[in-house]
Amino acid sequence: MTATVEQQCEQQCEQERPLNIAILLNSFRSPFIAEIRESYVRSIGAVAPECRLSFFYPADCPGDFPDPDAFDLIVVGGSNTDPRQQHAWIQRVHHFIVSIVADYPSKKLCGICWGHQTISLVFGGQIVDMETPELGVTESKMTPAGRRFFVRGGGQDGDGVVRLQQHHRRAVGARPEGFHELLAGHQAFLSYNNAILTFQGHPEKDAETAKLRVKDAVRWFGTDLADKQAVEDLVWRMELQHDGLEIWERVLQWTREP
Repeated sequence: MTATVEQQCEQQCEQERPLNIAILLNSFRSPFIAEIRESYVRSIGAVAPECRLSFFYPADCPGDFPDPDAFDLIVVGGSNTDPRQQHAWIQRVHHFIVSIVADYPSKKLCGICWGHQTISLVFGGQIVDMETPELGVTESKMTPAGRRFFVRGGGQDGDGVVRLQQHHRRAVGARPEGFHELLAGHQAFLSYNNAILTFQGHPEKDAETAKLRVKDAVRWFGTDLADKQAVEDLVWRMELQHDGLEIWERVLQWTREP
């Protein structure tokens, strides 16, 4: 067997090996932490049930971080806090991200919502308070870089948008250094070295998980929960079709890329 054939066999075995994924759940004392965890299990499991998921809780368990050597992908998930705050656990997450990039430059790192904002902040981006928060499924237009990333094998990009569940009242106001913008409005970034991928939206969330936070519309929009039509409109937005599973499929493909 030649070296070339051996290498091909090794590459094929690597492609077939189940991925080990570490997920940081950064919500501080959230009553919904179990449901958030299950949303990852359901969404990733629907795309690749063979993946092995491990969960970490740096907000509630100081020092609870994964060993990078043990994982193919590290996901920095959402949170109910402002990433600009100086809480000790937030600073530890910042340090963890910086150490991953410094010590494991090719390790795949994916940020979601708070993770998207936090990674952006660490690399020189700006976080701003939104005039109008986002809640429910919204559309984000692909940039040229986004089309190259999301549309694989010469396929069609449909209407050129990505639809994801949103739940945030802060946003990235300026792109971090060293990143391509994949979705317009600073909704998704990819690092120049193809090692860090971030989304403001939630590919892990389905309508079931999104509707747990309907009450946030009270403080964000002044919604009266006794207004049946207003609540139905909000729930309708949460139940819209979205691309969460397709995004996870692409993320897992990307995880295996050099």
